[in-house]
This record gives sequence, C-alpha cells and structure tokens, in this order.
Amino acid sequence: MGLKTGIYSGSFNPIHIGHLALANWLCEFEGLDEVWFVVTPHNPLKEKEGLLDDALRLEMTRAAIDGYPKFKACDVEFHLPRPSYSIDTLRTLSRNYPDRDFYFIMGADNWQLLPRWKEHEEILRSYKLLIYPRRGFDISIPEIYPDVRKVDAPLLEISSSFIRDAYQAGKDIRFFLPEGVRPYYATR
Repeated sequence: MGLKTGIYSGSFNPIHIGHLALANWLCEFEGLDEVWFVVTPHNPLKEKEGLLDDALRLEMTRAAIDGYPKFKACDVEFHLPRPSYSIDTLRTLSRNYPDRDFYFIMGADNWQLLPRWKEHEEILRSYKLLIYPRRGFDISIPEIYPDVRKVDAPLLEISSSFIRDAYQAGKDIRFFLPEGVRPYYATR
C-alpha cells in the first residue's frame, strides 16, 4: 500500500481558501498523506471563456500551497490531449507513480454528473473516490461501490466565480484568497 494521495482536479480559476481548507481537512481528518492539485487546462463540461491562462493558474496554485508539505501542484493535464478527461489523468498518474494509492476527490455536484464522464465505470472500478458535500446536492452511494466514500468535510460556500465577480466589482476579497495568491489580484 503506497502513499495515500488525493487527486483534486479543477480549473482553480483562481484557487481560493475553500479549495485549501477542503484539501487540508482531507489530509488531517480523512487520512490522506498528500493532496495533489491537478490544474486542468479545460474541463470538457465547462466553457473555456473566462478561464485565466493555464500557466498563470498553475503558478497561483504553487504560490497558494507554498510551504505546506502535504500539498503539491500538478501539471500532468498540460501534457495530455485536450480536452482533459479524468480517466486519462488517473491512468497517467497511476502509470507514472505506481508507488501511490490514488484517491479521486470530487464534489457532490460532480458525483451526480459522473454518468456523463468518459469511462466513468472504469473510474469507479479502478480508483477510490472521496465525495465532499455541496449545498443542494444529495450524496447517495450505491453499495456496489465500496471504494466510494462520502466525507463530512465542512461546507464552505466559496467559488472561483464568486472570487472573479467580486474582484471585477472592486470588492476587497483578500481573506478569500490564500496569502500567496493575493499579489496576483493586487497587480491585475
């Protein structure tokens, strides 16, 4: 059994305190050894418009997690065909890091959308999933999926779109952003 490594995939447009608090919680209260923030160039279920530059989002993610040894920024999807699909990311990571036990982290909103994902049955068969709560989304896990687990992480109602909209409106959002990310918003 290798290091328990959580894969937290997202656009992180931008990364905010909600992302970090959840990842911290998963390490400290759910037994993960690490969480890797996989910065996604383009989610096939989302519009690309409004997406900050890929390299900038990766740089901000690195700045946000700097100094915390249990977190890592990961650019694996930058080197895969686009659009990115989670199954391809997970297979690549498993092949490149056979000494790790990967846990795929997803919100209850994506759990409900999972049947629309490429090769979703393979994800369910081959990987452990940690589902975190989102307001308004039920987490019902059929017994046939013993490696899928709901986590009782704190519910934080912060989104990247809220951050972007508040910033555009001239709001002071410094405490919603990790300290390392604040300079990117002060200079833009």
